Amino acid sequence: MSWTTPAAKDLRDALYDGALVRLPPVEASHALVRRARALLEAELGPAPREAVHHLPNAELFTRLGRVRKALYLDPQALLELADLLHQHGLNPHDWAVDPARMRVVHPHGEEVPAAAAVYAVHRDTWYGHPPALVTWWIPLDDLPPEETFEFWPDYLRKPVPNDSEVFDYDDWVSRGWSLKIGWQDPEAGLKARYPGFLGDRADLGPGVGFAAQAAESRLFAGGHLHATRPHAGARTRFSLDFRVAHLGDVAAGRGAPSVDDRSRGSSVPDYQRLPPR
Repeated sequence: MSWTTPAAKDLRDALYDGALVRLPPVEASHALVRRARALLEAELGPAPREAVHHLPNAELFTRLGRVRKALYLDPQALLELADLLHQHGLNPHDWAVDPARMRVVHPHGEEVPAAAAVYAVHRDTWYGHPPALVTWWIPLDDLPPEETFEFWPDYLRKPVPNDSEVFDYDDWVSRGWSLKIGWQDPEAGLKARYPGFLGDRADLGPGVGFAAQAAESRLFAGGHLHATRPHAGARTRFSLDFRVAHLGDVAAGRGAPSVDDRSRGSSVPDYQRLPPR
């Protein structure tokens, strides 16, 4: 399955039908990348992708936690998200957003027990999100396929064994918004239960991977089965992602197929409304 670039008027239908969408870099995506890089460089120095080799793990985690929090709570970043939708032909007023998160994948990170959930095969809808969920991903750097992630598109309409019933969104956020921002608690990966695929990954067959260009956008339905690829490169992978949902589609119950989601609670009340642009 190849990536596509549908017209804005067809974007939602294409995504709900399973399309994997690539949108080229635009002014707003470059602005978001510059903002993220500035935060990283302020905490990690001029070469943040190499910081994993000279900072102790605990110190690196603390500094990256500050970056994640600052980005997620930055009102200017939210305005740039609205600009991003507008520049791709979408009306921000029609959408709600779970703001941008910094994603961090270190070389050989899969060997760290607390990071196991980062690499789990999953659907984003297993985390209390609606079928209309669209995940929007932006890399900070040019990346080869082995440093991105992979999909199993044939399973969009096929259930897989999973433990999504363990996830209750309302209970999750009641234990602190640091979990929502992502990996603020160094023990979260060991203590918290995150839903995932319970079968043998090899039985899914080969996944669909991709190389990526810095500041481009990759969009996919939250119902797609996917997973981050472990990598053995020399540098950390940094990327941004945020989740959007069309408010009319949420109200109408539209979206991608929901074939095996048993998570409880709803993230939608916590989504933020985007300002018109």
